[in-house]
Amino acid sequence: MNLAHFLTQTAQRLPERPALIWGERQWNWRELERRSAALAAGLAGLGVAKGERVLVHSKNGNEMVEAMFACFRLGAVFVPANFRLLPAEVVELAGTARASLFLCHGHFPDHAAAVVAAGAVGRVVRIGPGTLGSTSVAALVEANLDRPAPTAAVEYDDPCWFFFTSGTTGRSKAAVLTHGQMAFVITNHLCDLMPGTTEADASLVVAPLSHGAGVHLLAQVARGAVSVLPATERFDIDEAWRLVARHRVSNMFTVPTILKMLAEDPSVDRHDHSSLRYVIYAGAPMYREDQKLILAKLGKVVVQYFGLGEVTGNITVLPPRLHEAGDDWALAGSCGFARTGMQVSIQDGEGRELAPGETGEICVIGPAVFAGYFDNDAANEASFRDGWFRTGDLGHMDPHGFVYITGRASDMYISGGSNIYPREIEEKILAHPDIAEVAVLGVPDPKWGEVGVAVCVPRDGARVNEAGLLAWLEPKIARYKLPRRVVFWEALPKSGYGKVPKRLVRDELFARGDLARPAA
Repeated sequence: MNLAHFLTQTAQRLPERPALIWGERQWNWRELERRSAALAAGLAGLGVAKGERVLVHSKNGNEMVEAMFACFRLGAVFVPANFRLLPAEVVELAGTARASLFLCHGHFPDHAAAVVAAGAVGRVVRIGPGTLGSTSVAALVEANLDRPAPTAAVEYDDPCWFFFTSGTTGRSKAAVLTHGQMAFVITNHLCDLMPGTTEADASLVVAPLSHGAGVHLLAQVARGAVSVLPATERFDIDEAWRLVARHRVSNMFTVPTILKMLAEDPSVDRHDHSSLRYVIYAGAPMYREDQKLILAKLGKVVVQYFGLGEVTGNITVLPPRLHEAGDDWALAGSCGFARTGMQVSIQDGEGRELAPGETGEICVIGPAVFAGYFDNDAANEASFRDGWFRTGDLGHMDPHGFVYITGRASDMYISGGSNIYPREIEEKILAHPDIAEVAVLGVPDPKWGEVGVAVCVPRDGARVNEAGLLAWLEPKIARYKLPRRVVFWEALPKSGYGKVPKRLVRDELFARGDLARPAA
């Protein structure tokens, strides 16, 4: 089934129900279906055919949703870029995807100019206001509202979405998502993350639709639940809680950093959020102290899942009923059990499955695993072994099948011959009452090979220093795991997805002069 048929089905069943709310504007399912079909006809008129890649660089809005379904309908490949990327980065994505058309928001003329100058695409179409491009999405929709737009026949393995990795460990790669795989993912999301979702539900969009939030939106379309977009792209916590109260929002998807901000802000107590049933967080591990705070503020509505873009988020799930705030919680640190229809294995370097409690690489197999990286044989060879996708994350599994993430294989460092996992140390430091955020990473050391450096963000008004923090930490952790240095910053660098990549922290340490850059 072509993924665009989810929208067609919902428009047939619930034509007058709200589909999308953005500020004071609203579209019902009939309107959203009609507009996406018109855009598909307009793109076909520009020569977009089945299998061609359409690069999209846009802020969240109705036209981005319409572009997604227009691409699906044509059998073309939706290639969204995070709108926070720089022009040179978007040029790289255009080249990697070998895109034939660029849909670019009018607020990003430099991005359009850079892509055109590089010869990466043949034509630019504008999203939203502005002057760039030879035409606009709005013009194509208006000109084709009454023209038929047939839905392309697709196979299970036909690509529908290039999901770009965040590039935290190097150049971004295009993970190929297919129509059949995504149909499974949508079904799985509704089964494991938001069971019982119907047209009576509402979902708040607080992340870029270019990545996980876009997949989350597809699940809402499949069940007719309205998606609510904040009026501006700037993240306004008070506005988010006002929208939850106004539209009786029942689910949202976000990352741990943003969820922590939502729970810590005083506005959480000013607005009614009793309608929430599923507050889903993923994209990075959540520290235990943050979990306790969020459970205290929101109650048992939080859902954790572990999953990479390559598996479209479908590896494990920890549902609301298994979240507990007590210090004796048996599942503290777990990211849950395998998603329905998926299999998880902890493997050693040779691909042998390890016994419960042993640390190794988390590997996964099942229908949610992507078709491979586009035009990247080396990455595919490194990422697959005997049919299993190798996540690059380290962890262990208990005898009952619950998975515990130790950290990224690339984050682990070796000091004096001992493997050290930063997450364990970060969890300990975050229990300090004066520390709001922390990142621990290994740096070269002539004696020990590598030693740990902790970059800490104190809470507002707190007074804490290196000696005091290390003295507090020393009895709580093995001596060889103690960071050798602690530095304090006002904030940690974050990616466009709200994560704290260790690469960015390392670069900032060098830029500030907190670390001496090693010789080439």
